[in-house]
Amino acid sequence: MRRILLTGKNGQVGFELQRLLPPLGEVVALDVQDLDLASPDAIRAKVRTIKPQILVNAAAYTAVDKAESQPELAMQINGVAPGVLAEEAKRLNALLVHYSTDYVFDGTKSEPYNETDMPNPLSVYGRSKLAGDQAIQAVGAPCYIFRTSWVYGARGQNFLRTMLRVGRERPELRIVNDQIGAPTWARFIADMTAQVLSKVSGNPDQAKEKSGLYNLTASGSTSWFGFAEAIFLEARSVTPDANVPKLIPIPTSSYPLPARRPANSCLNNSTIIQAFDLTIPHWKAMLTECIGQMIKD
Repeated sequence: MRRILLTGKNGQVGFELQRLLPPLGEVVALDVQDLDLASPDAIRAKVRTIKPQILVNAAAYTAVDKAESQPELAMQINGVAPGVLAEEAKRLNALLVHYSTDYVFDGTKSEPYNETDMPNPLSVYGRSKLAGDQAIQAVGAPCYIFRTSWVYGARGQNFLRTMLRVGRERPELRIVNDQIGAPTWARFIADMTAQVLSKVSGNPDQAKEKSGLYNLTASGSTSWFGFAEAIFLEARSVTPDANVPKLIPIPTSSYPLPARRPANSCLNNSTIIQAFDLTIPHWKAMLTECIGQMIKD
């Protein structure tokens, strides 16, 4: 049976991957307690012990603002570790899946970003993730780098969970309205990953031919303010007595944070849709399904 090594099993995407990857093979799922991604030697030893045919790296340093004061650690986990995983994948003739971010761009483009657009990250986090993308590509092993944005889910720290929590505590919320992106459900990312792997993992030639960097987000776009509005509208439709705070749109300049964010985080999904014949739902449909799932759980 095919063996799949999954890192970051308790993260937003990693948790969903644990549920969706088993039909494709035996999943060996690791978290930070099992593997220190800041240690290249530990990475090499673990991969060589497990000997996977597929490596799925869902682990990352994701504390965007904290990274500004921990650039070395962010670079070690986001920039160096992916390159080490790619080297080990190449050594084993294995396939590597890795996740990137919209934060590699500066957000000055007026249209959605394509995979071929020139990155220009504004933050330590963005620079560290770009370094990881480049390190993987430099190795030349068969790989799939999925660049996504505004990830949320039923667990972990994310905008959806924050809004639902503070919405219960405060009568009004001030939400940034001049950053645009596509809120993307973690389960969708995991599902698309599983679909892609099911199409290529049994065909080494096709896996190599189609390997590369792909944008992978929900379709459509909105602002953080628009996302917040949709969250509370959906929450109220599911739970009619849910508290809905007053939402006040504000510019980014009124909510300064240590790390700068791109004003435009929209990514063009057309390449991955054409390459793998995928269907990409609208972000609102994803949100409805996610909140409905949260209520069930």
